[in-house]
Amino acid sequence: MKLACVVHRFGADIAGGSEGHCRLIAEHLAAQHDVTIITTCAKDHITWRNHYPPGESRSGPLRVLRFTVARERELHRFMDLSDLVFADRATAEEQEQWFRENGPDAPELLEHLRQHGAEYDRVLFWSYRYADAYFGLPLVADRAVLVPTAEEDPLIHVDALGRYFALPQGFLFLTPEEETLVAARAPAGKPSAIIGCGLDPVPAAADLSCLDSLGLADRFVLYLGRIDPNKGCQALIRHFQRYVEGGGSVQLVMAGPASMPIPDHRLIRPLGFVDDHVREALLRKARALVMPSPFESLSMVLLEAWNHGLPALVNARCKVLRGQVERADGGLYYGNTIEFIAGLDYLLDHPAKARQLGRQGLAYVDREYRWPIVLNKIEALLRAFE
Repeated sequence: MKLACVVHRFGADIAGGSEGHCRLIAEHLAAQHDVTIITTCAKDHITWRNHYPPGESRSGPLRVLRFTVARERELHRFMDLSDLVFADRATAEEQEQWFRENGPDAPELLEHLRQHGAEYDRVLFWSYRYADAYFGLPLVADRAVLVPTAEEDPLIHVDALGRYFALPQGFLFLTPEEETLVAARAPAGKPSAIIGCGLDPVPAAADLSCLDSLGLADRFVLYLGRIDPNKGCQALIRHFQRYVEGGGSVQLVMAGPASMPIPDHRLIRPLGFVDDHVREALLRKARALVMPSPFESLSMVLLEAWNHGLPALVNARCKVLRGQVERADGGLYYGNTIEFIAGLDYLLDHPAKARQLGRQGLAYVDREYRWPIVLNKIEALLRAFE
């Protein structure tokens, strides 16, 4: 098949979950299909400032088409409109305008879909909340597959999405929780599959020398991903500071690009964006992964941690994270500071039990998330409406 994958930004140097998910799925589909990435020139998801050159390029097996973002996001206007939409006080026109203001505003990308969309057998869209997916999918609805990456946040309940979710020919969901969330808004009977994301087994041995110069303690727990208030990172830092005040001595390593201040603390070590080699080494050496996000459609980082046999401590208020941990029996979850401290203490004070939880997480990945399993589900969905 000739496939197009539409995503708001694209690149190996982008840390976003849905963007990384799109890249991995597309690269693996390219072994059997002709795959084109349709995306923007933006790298920063807050401003949508153009960064990459427009036009056609290659990324490994993928053809990449990049289109210029016409205007950067006007944050004050966007935030004012968000207040209306999330309080359920917005008109239909204001709801639609929210997607425009959220961006990225890439009219040439939409024009490409309008003129050339019929040349693709299937067009897969990632993340319904972004303008390229919200306004692009209706242009090719007869061949569209939506990967919603939907989260339990106020946006999922806006009226405009009832019409939107009726348009795709099929859905690829990341977790059962996401499927349930979207099913409440979408017509019954559409082809769908719950795919998560594929992973390859990790090698038995690894070189950890890349960590030697990073100032890491012998014992550390790891946060991996965007360091952002929306990802629960402010709450994580508060919980961790209370843990240290109570006598805790483990180091918190935070690896990922930061869009918020990180306090100068003797036991908090920010690393910024790390390459794949360092990422793998961190996952091998950490004592546990901490995932504080209140909203997720799938935590790929959590699957990566389990792929390394690493136990996890996750935010119980996120249904997806709690569901993943319960299905895998691969960690603990917390609802407040006291439970965070108790969970972290348990994983550190009971290393044998922590290793067992990590092994159970790995067994879950083996059952559900190896690439042949994931790709078979996707292939079946792509052919479900031929």
